[in-house]
Amino acid sequence: MTHPLKTPPLTESRSFKDATAAVAELRRIYDEAIAFLQSSFAEAVQGPMPMTRFRAYYPEIRVRVTSFGQVDSRLSFGHVAEPGTYATTVTRPDLFENYLTQQIGLLIKNHGVPVEIGPSETPIPLHFAMTNGPAAAVPQEGVLAFTLRDVFDVPDLSTTHDEIVNGFGFTHEDGAAPLAPFTAQRIDYSLARLQHYTATAAEHFQNHVLFTNYQFYVDEFIQFAREALADPESGYTSFVAPGNLEITDPEAELPPPAKAPQMPTYHLTREGQGGITLVNIGVGPSNAKTATDHIAVLRPHAWLMLGHCAGLRNTQSLGDYVLAHAYLREDHVLDDDLPIWVPIPALAEIQIALEQAVGEVTQLSGYDLKRVMRTGTVATIDNRNWELRDQSGPVQRLSQSRAVALDMESATIAANGFRFRVPYGTLLCVSDKPLHGELKLPGMATEFYTTQVARHLLIGIRAMETLRDMPLERIHSRKLRSFEETAFL
Repeated sequence: MTHPLKTPPLTESRSFKDATAAVAELRRIYDEAIAFLQSSFAEAVQGPMPMTRFRAYYPEIRVRVTSFGQVDSRLSFGHVAEPGTYATTVTRPDLFENYLTQQIGLLIKNHGVPVEIGPSETPIPLHFAMTNGPAAAVPQEGVLAFTLRDVFDVPDLSTTHDEIVNGFGFTHEDGAAPLAPFTAQRIDYSLARLQHYTATAAEHFQNHVLFTNYQFYVDEFIQFAREALADPESGYTSFVAPGNLEITDPEAELPPPAKAPQMPTYHLTREGQGGITLVNIGVGPSNAKTATDHIAVLRPHAWLMLGHCAGLRNTQSLGDYVLAHAYLREDHVLDDDLPIWVPIPALAEIQIALEQAVGEVTQLSGYDLKRVMRTGTVATIDNRNWELRDQSGPVQRLSQSRAVALDMESATIAANGFRFRVPYGTLLCVSDKPLHGELKLPGMATEFYTTQVARHLLIGIRAMETLRDMPLERIHSRKLRSFEETAFL
């Protein structure tokens, strides 16, 4: 049985040469669509068996460029490579207002053409419409008196289109080239996953993200945040913990969430999302990929890995730092998305910020800095107990790659940063030397964590503060852009 289709009043696309007005129209279309789905769902649940199919559409940005005329290409984004029609669907324009205003503004300025704003042909899944609406969850199949997908649209993974970030030559079904790296449904999917994994709303994420694999770093981050909130000159305005618990008083309590999330996440906020987010991803490349897959849709300005590693050189000491300038990828979780032969380059701006931060915190410089920090290849492996197997194969590869450290997350985070065009970096701390008989044992580990974690975290924070003060175009350079790039960052 086919139900007649009911939609919000569909409006014609409108042209805009003002980015602020264009974003306002995106918000109007989106808000009307969400309100329609929410009210329709309430009606369907409370009323008789629905005899209508309810559907609303994501808003869309579309631009038509007809000239090969030169644009100001000093920025690596904000313009298209050749004439054509480009389009992207949009979700949560309230959350992405600053981003959309900037990207649309650059497009209008660089090409001198208007953007067209109107409804797309991509339906909004009911589940995503209910995320920020009334406290009404979408029940499982079989609970309702009707089959949900007969009446409402449900998530369709075939429209997420990660081919845009992975591929070359992607076009939408209508022939338009992609305008942005992520479609609306891909973003909505990730926003829902972020809430699930981190127990914090996407609104709290800051533009500078630190990843770690130990709770000790979280404890130090909370302490740093309290000190920052107590300092009126710090510029930080609040601290958000899992459960969306937000404090501005440095003495306020932070009770644990009712259910501990898989990846506890904390946000030291600053105006304009200029603060720092810390994500405890736990151990392993699968978690590292999961976290970065979803955080990438927020378009952060940089992310860094701060964690512990196995030192592979006998000249290293426990507590030494390793600044990754290359990666040996044996994590395997990204092989289908980013072939193993793709090099993951070090990014100069990130490397310099990290090295300067190490010098600032340790009060060492120049040749003396080599006493506590080495640069080199970091190997990431998916087997935590690799050293228990025959070591001849792994050790040969580690030696051939000139690896100085081994962990389970860094190459994954860097590779996904490369894949998603998010500037990345890694600074690790040597916590054991399994090839040289120095294993991470309980007593030794406790002393190590006590003395080293605070300094390591502070280095990461200082590096992020340096990056925050850099112009965006310096960090988002062409090093991360392919031949055919989307105009939007």
